Parts: sequence; structure tokens; C-alpha cells
Amino acid sequence: MKKFKEVIRVGQIELHFLLDGQDTNNEMVMFECVIPAGAKVPVPHYHEKVDEAIYGLEGVTTTTINGVKTDVHPGETIFVPRGAVHYHENLYTETARALSILTPASIGPEYFREMSDLIQTGVAPDPKVAGEIMVRHGLIPAPVHIL
Repeated sequence: MKKFKEVIRVGQIELHFLLDGQDTNNEMVMFECVIPAGAKVPVPHYHEKVDEAIYGLEGVTTTTINGVKTDVHPGETIFVPRGAVHYHENLYTETARALSILTPASIGPEYFREMSDLIQTGVAPDPKVAGEIMVRHGLIPAPVHIL
């Protein structure tokens, strides 16, 4: 078996898929997320029907949930319940790696492939198109006043 099923690059971010809906009867998606120093991914949003768990592997990922920032170090976890406005970023100088688990598997490789086609490093994506892709996959961009 390959280490990763698929690697998808979205701007500066790399997602190394380990499991997707095809492997889990559409119950779970699991991927390693590699976030370079200074990168932010994605815009603040919430999931209508998906819970998310993050497990730190290397470096520090900062996850903001409903306005509260939490650093996730190697060996630490954080849970993002559906409906919670959140985003992830790397505020430090070292590349961060984290394991992400989404359940059920409605936000999977298809979403990230579409965003990869739209988001190119150094080029601002069309926010309307990005929002349409997000909504189609159950991610709702958060209004600025919620943050």
C-alpha cells in the first residue's frame, strides 16, 4: 500500500490523503496537512454537517475556533464541531504538519481538487468562485463580523 493515496496542493498547502470516502463507506476522510511558515488556510468558515479533529505532527498549527486561537503542538489535539467558525494557520517559522480527520466524508479530495484548480500561489482567487466551491461541499464562509 502507498503511504499516501493522493497528494493535492492548494496554493502553499499540501494535503496528503490517507483515507477518503471510498475507503470508509463515506464515514471519514483522513489527510496530513503540510502548512509552510506564514501560511493561512482557508478563509474562516464553518461546516454544516462535518466535525473535524486535528492532531499535531510537527511544528505548530494555530487553529482559531469561534474567535479563540489555540496552538496545536506535536502530540496535541483539537476538535472543531460542526457549526463552529474556524480556520487554521501557521504563525511560526517552521513548517507545520497535522493530521486532519473529517467525519462524515462529505468534504474530501473532490473539494480540494477544485480549490487547487482555483488557487495558485501568489495569485488572488476569485472570492465568488471560491465561495461557490465551498458552499457546494458544505463549507460556509463566515461573515467577517463573526470573527
